[in-house]
Amino acid sequence: MELFGLPIVQLYLYTLIIAGIVTILYVLISDIAEGIGEVSPFLDPAVILSFITFTAAAGYILELTVNWSSIVILVVALVIAFVLDLLLYFFVLLPLASAEVSLAYTDESLMGQVGRVIVPIPVDGFGEIVIETVNGLISKRAAGYENTAIAYDKEVLIIEVKDGTFIVKAYEPFRFRENKA
Repeated sequence: MELFGLPIVQLYLYTLIIAGIVTILYVLISDIAEGIGEVSPFLDPAVILSFITFTAAAGYILELTVNWSSIVILVVALVIAFVLDLLLYFFVLLPLASAEVSLAYTDESLMGQVGRVIVPIPVDGFGEIVIETVNGLISKRAAGYENTAIAYDKEVLIIEVKDGTFIVKAYEPFRFRENKA
């Protein structure tokens, strides 16, 4: 079968090559086109390009391997591309889009966290605390809330941040008392 003056096999191959090149370009400039996928998840360029690529690849392989009519091959290629595109979207693209793991943090994001004093905090002075996060240990300069002294290895609660200095207060975790009758 011929379409646009080209054998259908050649058309599948050209479409596959062009879709591959456009996909590579999209990967390089995806930050610019990021907002397009916000309208509808199926208008996302990654989804559309993968559908075209899957259709062209399946059509090309089927044209070379089976003796079916070109219309049947096109329909089968579209079904294969649709299934693969759904799998790609739900098992790769969607989880990647919702994964917002970052190693970055701000001092303000650490407020309310519990840390441990590693350099004692004197009255009207500075010490040092360490905060355990999913990214590792973070060491910061600290001062006592209302200029109180805090001893080494005490747990502290970060109250606020002023000019890069963490204002902390001694922390006692709440524990239920057992009633002995």
